[in-house]
Amino acid sequence: MADIKKKLLEQIEALEHELAHELPAEIKKAASLGDLSENAEYHMAKQRQEFVNARLGQFKKRMAELSLVNLANIPRDKAGFGSTVVVYDTTKDEEITYQLVMSEESDVTKGLISTTSPIGRGIVGKRVGDIATIVTPNGKRELEILKLRTIHEDENGVPTVL
Repeated sequence: MADIKKKLLEQIEALEHELAHELPAEIKKAASLGDLSENAEYHMAKQRQEFVNARLGQFKKRMAELSLVNLANIPRDKAGFGSTVVVYDTTKDEEITYQLVMSEESDVTKGLISTTSPIGRGIVGKRVGDIATIVTPNGKRELEILKLRTIHEDENGVPTVL
């Protein structure tokens, strides 16, 4: 989670810099060109300013949400954020390993799925032996939970201290 916060902080700093330094200079330069009603450079800079402001608000909101995450509240016996889960996909007749991560880290090709994705939502709260039914555009998939390691355990399943 520290990596996510670091990336968000970097993006926030870059947007704040653009908002405070680059965009005012662009707007001033464009305004000096004359009639603002037909000044494309001016309108583009103002639109970019609105976009940067909105994006900055989204990033700051996400930082606030992340600061509320308490790892102690994540279950020790069920799948949740940070869990690595080995499932048997009855539809595809194969075992698949997923790690439940935050949306910023998700990468399906690496088995990193967001806790808010359809598969992630279906797996969260499940224990070994449970079946998660996932509704996808291609139909239903059933995933049987074969193995589970939570964020509270190391690679060998040994409990870690928070």
